[in-house]
Amino acid sequence: MMGGVQRRQAEAGERYDVFHTDCPARDVVDHVTSRWGVWVLISLRSKDLRFYELRESIQGISEKMLAQTLRALVQDGLVWREVEPTTPPQVTYGLTEFGRDIGEPLTELFDRITQRLSPRSAG
Repeated sequence: MMGGVQRRQAEAGERYDVFHTDCPARDVVDHVTSRWGVWVLISLRSKDLRFYELRESIQGISEKMLAQTLRALVQDGLVWREVEPTTPPQVTYGLTEFGRDIGEPLTELFDRITQRLSPRSAG
């Protein structure tokens, strides 16, 4: 790609130049591989979860960081968000088809790492 902003939609069969600073795919990669993005995607791999269930499943994440991470992943089309009109509102999150597609190799990577680690010693 020669100079200029790369904000247009890639045509069929054409790929984005992820090494270009203005590449929209680069933003998605940044969100997926962020400190918490990968854990959100892995947590949602087997079932949809409410906000508090996600917070409890990902130890060490603050509500603020979870909300920011979810907002970015929803905006990127990786996660869907559903608000139930109750008092207080219940918000459920799940993976979109794109999120499942992206999450699959992350899950495989996670599984490979955990299988190769030495068992933790008790104590």
